[in-house]
Amino acid sequence: MAMRLEVKEGRQGCTLINDSYNSDINSLDIALDFMNRRPDHEGRKRTLVLSDIYQSGMTPEVLYREVSSLCGNRGVEKFIGIGPELTAQADQIAIPQKYFFSSCEDFIQSEVFRNLHDEVILIKGARSFGFDRLTEQLEQKVHETILAVNLNALVDNLNYYRSFLHSDTKIVCMVKADAYGAGAVEVAKTLQDHRVDYLAVAVADEGVTLRKAGITQNIMIMNPEMTSFKTMFDYELEPEVYSFRLLDALIKAARKEGITGYPVHIKLDTGMHRLGFDAHPQPLPKGGESEIDRLIDILQHQQAVVPRSVFSHFVGSDSVDFDEFSALQFERFDKASRRLQAAFPHKILRHMDNSAGIEHFPERQLDMCRLGIGLYGVDSIDNRILNTVSTLKTTILQMRRVPKEETVGYSRKGVLTRDSVIAAIPIGYADGLNRHLGRGRCYCLVNGQKAPYVGNICMDVAMIDVTGIDCREGDSVEIFGSHLPVTVLSDCLDTIPYEVLTGISNRVKRVYVQE
Repeated sequence: MAMRLEVKEGRQGCTLINDSYNSDINSLDIALDFMNRRPDHEGRKRTLVLSDIYQSGMTPEVLYREVSSLCGNRGVEKFIGIGPELTAQADQIAIPQKYFFSSCEDFIQSEVFRNLHDEVILIKGARSFGFDRLTEQLEQKVHETILAVNLNALVDNLNYYRSFLHSDTKIVCMVKADAYGAGAVEVAKTLQDHRVDYLAVAVADEGVTLRKAGITQNIMIMNPEMTSFKTMFDYELEPEVYSFRLLDALIKAARKEGITGYPVHIKLDTGMHRLGFDAHPQPLPKGGESEIDRLIDILQHQQAVVPRSVFSHFVGSDSVDFDEFSALQFERFDKASRRLQAAFPHKILRHMDNSAGIEHFPERQLDMCRLGIGLYGVDSIDNRILNTVSTLKTTILQMRRVPKEETVGYSRKGVLTRDSVIAAIPIGYADGLNRHLGRGRCYCLVNGQKAPYVGNICMDVAMIDVTGIDCREGDSVEIFGSHLPVTVLSDCLDTIPYEVLTGISNRVKRVYVQE
């Protein structure tokens, strides 16, 4: 059993912070701080379930007065004590709403347990009290397939890329597409704790979700919709501006709301030819005006919005084959962004490096860099795995022996060439397991051994060949993770890891792990 802290969705609207692997006063303070630093704008009560603490070196009276003080400082509103010593020292706990039970089983059988709802619950106790049964009872069991997200690995990847940056270079972390499938709220909270300068999402609704979850960090909206301007103003979300049509509509919306000096991020097209103001205009007719000239003129003659940053995208920073074009892109951006900066007295942040660019072009990091896929553990330069953040795993539902020349699955596409043992696992294309991985094109890992997918992958179930593998029903199956890199799946699909990671369905339960 890992010595780690886990965040899980619980029953009846509860969130569980499970740290039931050790019990001492110092680790309690760390766990309480972890809970307290996750603001909850839904008004859910903070609850601590704590067992007796052994071998503290303090008298029981002093120990539990200290526990009470920590709880008060960290915003605990409900205290549930389990164990004979805590019960005897109930008077030392100065939390108004408090309950005490002699054992974990007594608590599980109580009305207090049955009435838990809409709370953030920290479960902290010694192993001997059997808190694993408590977490099993409280955990929401929707699906036997989970995506385990290692927040320590996420931080390690962040620090890896930070190691390339100057001390004054800012960083934007991409948490769009639900943080590349990892779950934007917990990822954003972790990044906010580690003081990144900006978070970036695709659309305003993603930003609103983060704000409602207590994220106060600057949030950039990369693909703002004109219908969402009021939402962005209300939730202090900063839009990217890439066209005159969008800029004009945004200025009008801000004026209507009486807003001045609203921060925006100017996007320049230097060669991607996707979105952005043209940073490399063709020769102009006499008296003509470039897009940069027109942009500066508009921005200078209004007070509704103000450029906070200006940026562009490298087309191929992940390959030396495009280095010449990357240099041309940077030259275009450098000239256009300097012209924009010269038109205003305030500092406008310039940024162009993405994950690959941070490594490949450290001399081009400018004022800020944008960290995307690298944060989630994939080095886009060579598809090398850094620290694995997301692990998709499931369990064996059923096993059966199927004779040679029988078929498995829809349309009889899984033709067996030997007597086989076939296992069914509760994951399918509705969960994000791409149907093109079936019919032997790829495999998962069962007890560390390759088990190829047999036949067509179904909507909710897949079949795998476990012939010769020592396994049984209930055993864990790794779809991708530390032992089976997500790049194996993306290579089989002739795609990129982004698509595999962002394709994991929201019905797959996310479990967050912090060592």
